[in-house]
Amino acid sequence: MDRRDFLRHSALVAAGLSIGCAPRARVSPGAELARAADAPVRDLAMRALDAARTAGAQYADVRVNRNRSRSVATRERRVTGIDDDETLGFGVRVLVDGTWGFAASRVLTLPEVERVARQAVAQARANRVAQRRPVELAPVESYPDATWRSPIEIDPFDVPIEDKVALLLQANEAALTVAGARFVTSSMAFVKEEKTFASTEGTFTTQTVFRSWPRMSITAVAADGSDFQTRDSTPIQPMGLGYEHVRDARMVENAPGWAKEAVQKLSAKPVQPGRYDLVLLPSHLFLTIHESIAHPTELDRIMGFEANYAGTSFIYPIEEYLGRFRYGPEFMNIQGERSTPGGLATVGWDDEGVMPDEYLIVKDGVLNDLQTTREQAPLLADWYRSQGEPVRSHGNSYAQSWSDVQFQRMPNVNLLPHPDRDVPLEELISGVENGIMIEGRGSYSIDQQRYNAQFGGQVYHEIRNGRVAGMLKDVAYQIRTPEFWNSMDLLGGQSTYELGGTFNDGKGQPSQSNAVSHGCVPTRHRQVNVINTGRST
Repeated sequence: MDRRDFLRHSALVAAGLSIGCAPRARVSPGAELARAADAPVRDLAMRALDAARTAGAQYADVRVNRNRSRSVATRERRVTGIDDDETLGFGVRVLVDGTWGFAASRVLTLPEVERVARQAVAQARANRVAQRRPVELAPVESYPDATWRSPIEIDPFDVPIEDKVALLLQANEAALTVAGARFVTSSMAFVKEEKTFASTEGTFTTQTVFRSWPRMSITAVAADGSDFQTRDSTPIQPMGLGYEHVRDARMVENAPGWAKEAVQKLSAKPVQPGRYDLVLLPSHLFLTIHESIAHPTELDRIMGFEANYAGTSFIYPIEEYLGRFRYGPEFMNIQGERSTPGGLATVGWDDEGVMPDEYLIVKDGVLNDLQTTREQAPLLADWYRSQGEPVRSHGNSYAQSWSDVQFQRMPNVNLLPHPDRDVPLEELISGVENGIMIEGRGSYSIDQQRYNAQFGGQVYHEIRNGRVAGMLKDVAYQIRTPEFWNSMDLLGGQSTYELGGTFNDGKGQPSQSNAVSHGCVPTRHRQVNVINTGRST
């Protein structure tokens, strides 16, 4: 499904929801925001933009956000936590003589938006003393009256808390029926972002974005207390969906199987350190992609703007890498996008009013593009012109709430399936004589430039002579990013493609969190260094 088709599909889904649900669901995105304000949201936004221009801003945008989050946590037969938060306010960002200013408030009145807009302009003027070069914004298409909504079936905030608790406790009981399973934790987390964006360039958009994450962790303990092993519910990934994601996860039905795997890990054979061929499943590989591809291709990180907190990138200087650096083999293609249904970073427009596009960060194994915002894209103007491409933002701007200034955050970054055929998982396994198949996210460590790293998983399967031979434990593999991706000699086809993702990815100072998905297929890598994490010497 391409970008335009998805937006049309989302609009139809939203229309269907408004016809078939309770009265609360029949309001349009942004209407709930308007009810909380002393004036309609459009009036507040227009007043803020007018005040900013009158005060001297050459450009201004305003975001009015209501963010809700709800989580429920349990352990064995008791509830350990229930959290329900809501925040509502607005932020105004302005550009004055090439310098940014930003101010925000939780008071939604006409006099207050005017005051905050003037404050943002004053802040921009004060910031000019530190200006190194004037900010230039890439051109953008305007959207004067547009709406978007995550294509969900069930609003998780309409589901009674009692139902959520009951499901989690039932899943815990199902896991505890397995002999050896001693401890169980389970939880659900939900986010609902209602946001209105307006700019002096004629855009006015409203969006409602949902995210859901059910999860479970089961710990098995050896009878003599000598060992314990944990199995996380990694087959359930966080998604940009509603409560139907919890329903479809079938936690009660799947809990005994996860518990049995935790128990099996107790008797698994400790891995012998050495070099192995690895088959990495999507539930594990998404994190390796996140750390070794998605983060180092953030342009602000490459330019050093994140050096004090999130780090830098080995991709520097840019002109020596773009179009030249071989990230992996010719069948490797890495896509950036914000349009995949259910993707955690999927939206209609970013927080600069840009409709995100789909682009190849890595094309045929070579670094082809970088993640950009309107401010960042002009920094790559020479590269885009050399490729006959327009200077444009890829729509990668995001702020976690109304009180935070938007900046570059990664889109959904995906490893695309094999370009020529639908390679099954069995083919990847059959070509391995001595190897390990890894499932699920585990502990990891990576350096500040995203060049050297170590990754663990949840479940490890030994591969001998092209067959899965049993379970291993205490496995972690070490990589240098270019060597690791160039050691990939085969990847799965379209039928093996899955979404993984992270609910909380920190960046910036003050720190902000965003959510992002990584679609990928299983991959096979030759002769990767594996260590035993259970050894004390």
